[in-house]
Amino acid sequence: MKIALVHDFLKEYGGAERVLEALHEIYPGAPVYTAFVNPVGLGPHWERIKKWDIRTSWVEQWWPVKALHSPLRFLAPLIWESFNFDEYEVVISSSGWYICRGILTKPETLHICYLHHPPRHLYGYKTALEWQRFWPVRAYGYLVNHYLRMYDYLAAQRVEYFIANSEETKRRIAKFYRRESVVIYPPVKYQISNIPSARAQGEGKYQISKPKKYFLYVGRLARAKNIHLAIEACNKLGCQLWVVGAGREENDLKSIAGPTIKFLGQVSDKGLPEIYQGAKALIFPAEDEEFGIVPVEAMAHGLPVIALRSGGVVESVVDSSTSSEQGATGIFFDKPTVESLAKAIKSLDRLMVKPEDCKKQAKKFSKTIFKQKITDFVEEKLKEHHARIT
Repeated sequence: MKIALVHDFLKEYGGAERVLEALHEIYPGAPVYTAFVNPVGLGPHWERIKKWDIRTSWVEQWWPVKALHSPLRFLAPLIWESFNFDEYEVVISSSGWYICRGILTKPETLHICYLHHPPRHLYGYKTALEWQRFWPVRAYGYLVNHYLRMYDYLAAQRVEYFIANSEETKRRIAKFYRRESVVIYPPVKYQISNIPSARAQGEGKYQISKPKKYFLYVGRLARAKNIHLAIEACNKLGCQLWVVGAGREENDLKSIAGPTIKFLGQVSDKGLPEIYQGAKALIFPAEDEEFGIVPVEAMAHGLPVIALRSGGVVESVVDSSTSSEQGATGIFFDKPTVESLAKAIKSLDRLMVKPEDCKKQAKKFSKTIFKQKITDFVEEKLKEHHARIT
């Protein structure tokens, strides 16, 4: 089976890139087609990714388009339609807001899309930038977005089979594209049964002298993630908060952070286990998140999760208010406000969340399960595809 992988772009490392890595582990010989690459933005993860067969578009050589890819997003159709996939039997697109599912394939080629989310800016969801704040940008955005909504729908019709990363995303696929999909949850990147201890391996460098004393945020520092809620709530309560990640909101977030807030920047995969294991709980305040791999990773380390009751996280975290104490893995707060989050943080000490329950829940999202489900799905649909075209 000759197979290719397609991904929007490789400019930062998040949940979508973790899924792409897992797909590449299943099909290590598959080339990865992408709009462009930014090694600096990928941080320590680039050392693994740079070994792949990565095939970039013409954007890689046009630095103005690369630098301004967001305002010039109307060029996306030209990017994806410039690739040729005639030599492949199967193409799997790992697609998000840059709409790489818009690739063109011949009838003999099976196109499966693993959709992380429809473009949030096209359908009214909070985005990394508050682009509607300025009227010239707003007018430009409305014009471009009207065109891109039509293209996004057309691109969705080019896909033969959709895989959604959550029930939340499945509902959006049905609503915006009028297409069916099957849910295969993204994988947690750690081996849940035997998570390595960075300290035990002599790699500890974060000086965690008092474990279980700090709360933790892990992820992109972007507006839609609502990190400011975690910072302001911990400022208010005088709680320690460690922030792992990088992004365009970093300077603004540092400006509102009190003395108990610590920014660690991007952390390598070897360093994260030590930080997870030393934390008291993960705070996940993202709004309308399509799934959210980080809460599952936290649970894999036995860590409870404090999350906004929104989006796909309600599918992974077992709320203490709706389950027996034996099965709870965290607590939800209902409003994206500092007061609501602070109340949830204060209530954590009264909960009986057990590390073994968190790890048991995380096993449902293991990489082994993900790989098997993807492999089975591709093989099944390829047989159906062959039967249909012969």
